[in-house]
Formats: sequence, structure tokens, C-alpha cells
Amino acid sequence: MTMELLLSLTSGVFIAGAAAYLGTLMLSKRMAVVAGPLGHLALPGVALALVYGFSISLGAFPFVVLGIVLIWLLEMRTKLPMEALTAIVFAGGVATAFLFLPIDRAEAALVGNILSVGPYETAAAVVLCVLVFIAVNRGYAKIMLINIHEDMARIEGVNVRLYNLLYLGAIAVIVALGVDLVGGLLTAALVAIPAAAARNVSRTLPQYGVVAAAIGIVSAVAGILAATATGLPAGPLVIIASAVIFLATVPFARS
Repeated sequence: MTMELLLSLTSGVFIAGAAAYLGTLMLSKRMAVVAGPLGHLALPGVALALVYGFSISLGAFPFVVLGIVLIWLLEMRTKLPMEALTAIVFAGGVATAFLFLPIDRAEAALVGNILSVGPYETAAAVVLCVLVFIAVNRGYAKIMLINIHEDMARIEGVNVRLYNLLYLGAIAVIVALGVDLVGGLLTAALVAIPAAAARNVSRTLPQYGVVAAAIGIVSAVAGILAATATGLPAGPLVIIASAVIFLATVPFARS
């Protein structure tokens, strides 16, 4: 196994596993599709990264964080649904991206370029994914309660604003890292499909998160190895592998 493949697999495993785990929370609030617009919001940063030759994830991160903060502030001010505010904010990001995005290098922005990650990018991805997993795991029950019934969470003494900010911050990190793995177009699928597959076969809440993360990891490994063997882009192959696993779980879904 070459060092390049090892770095790609390591990054892919941590990003996909953390994204799938987070996806179990996003699916509970019907917010999995929000990762798609946020992936688009990252495109201006990706465009700048491609123009100036630095990490795609590094370029994406400040734009995603800016979008998350705007959504959080607007939600407190307007009380509009988070998914509606996300759709509003991301439109400006997409429009800005196409002012700077080099068309001849658009593939890396749209479908990812995980096969070219370096050691520093891999190390950063591992550390950030571990931090996201720890933070989300510690607040999992409270965030799930907020997603299911926000008023009940307030009655139980949960600091809704704080946990919403934690939740959105975790989404920002995963979306920024996910752009490297599957690109700005496919980030919603990265979080949604493993979580949906896990829901089909899981019977308890702890099992749900573990199974989702495992499906995300298997999909990443399968997609990256397939990309290495075929020369096709890894991002779409990761999502296809995830979709195949989802279809395999459908017969086990509870009616």
C-alpha cells in the first residue's frame, strides 16, 4: 500500500465515520439535506484554495463557519426553520463561488479530491473528526431531545442556544472536511445515506450511531479503493457504495 493511498484511506475513514454519526442527529430533525447547501456555501473558499494552491478544506472552513453563524443568528432573530435559513444563505455562497471558481479545475470542488491529501491535511482531518465525535457524543441525548421537541428540552433545563451552536459547529467542520472527500455537490449524501441505512437495521439509539458510523467507514474504504483501481473520482464512488449498502438494508426496515 502506497503512502498516498494510506493517507487517503485514513482521511476518508475519519471524515465519513464522523459525518455518518452526525447524520443520525441531522436525520432526526429532517436536516440531512442542509449539508448540501452548506457544501455549496463552501465553494467560494474552495475556489480561492484552487486559485492560490492551498488546502480545499482550509479554504472551505471559514466560509462554512460564516454561514453557520449567520444561520444561528438569523434563527434566533426570525424564528424561521433552520433548513429555510440555510437555503437562503447558501445562494449567496454559490453565486460568489462562480465568480472565482476556475472552470478547468472545478472537478475537485464539485466531487472532491481525497486521493491527493497530504500528511498535514490527514492529521488535521483526524484531529477535527475526533473532536467532533467527542463533542457530539457528549451532547447527543440533549441535541436529540432538542431535535425532537425543543420546548420539552427547555423544560428539562437544556441550554438550547448553546447546544444548537455546538450542533451547527459540528456540521460546519464535517461539511468543510467532506468537501475534500466527496466535493461540494455530495456532502448531503455523505451524512444522510449511512444514517438512513443505519435506521433501517438499528433497534436502539446507541446502536443507531455506531451502525451509521460503520456504514460510513465501509463506504469510504470501498469508494477510495474502487477509485484507485479504476481511475474514476473517489467522491461519487463513496456515495455509490453508501447507496448500495442502503439498498441492501431496505428489506430489514421496520414497517
